[in-house]
Amino acid sequence: MKKVDTIEQKIFLLPDLLKKVSQLKFLGKKIAFTNGVFDILHSGHIFSLSQAAREADFLIVGLNSDPSVKRLKGNDRPVTDQHSRALILASLLIVDAVIIFEEDTPLDLIRSVMPDVLVKGGDYRIDEIAGAKEVIAAGGRVLINKIVEGHSTTSLINKMKNS
Repeated sequence: MKKVDTIEQKIFLLPDLLKKVSQLKFLGKKIAFTNGVFDILHSGHIFSLSQAAREADFLIVGLNSDPSVKRLKGNDRPVTDQHSRALILASLLIVDAVIIFEEDTPLDLIRSVMPDVLVKGGDYRIDEIAGAKEVIAAGGRVLINKIVEGHSTTSLINKMKNS
């Protein structure tokens, strides 16, 4: 049975997400959080999201808003608008919640949610990850997923431009 009507319900506003997180924590469920732009979803994203989903009972994906992406990536980005990107992420079975944030980093969002596990894909060090210090101080942990070589949104965009 397909549950397409539940896709939009997985896109949260902060008050509703905090209520859901509170309920899950009360039930002893583990919360994982990851974030990104997810402009053109590719296998590297799926790998990272899958790894994050394995770490907890409930996976929250923080999604950079369109203005945030423009500030971080330049005026040509995002290629796909925030609502479309949120819908695509919400349609994935491994994603339990999507929330769009306006800031350049999800630090305030992470402080609000305070996940058990903070997951970031890439070649970051823990001290470079927004919210890592706060999550660790609260007894949580930080996981850094390796990059899947040859799979990046920028390389896909460049490939399309050169075709």
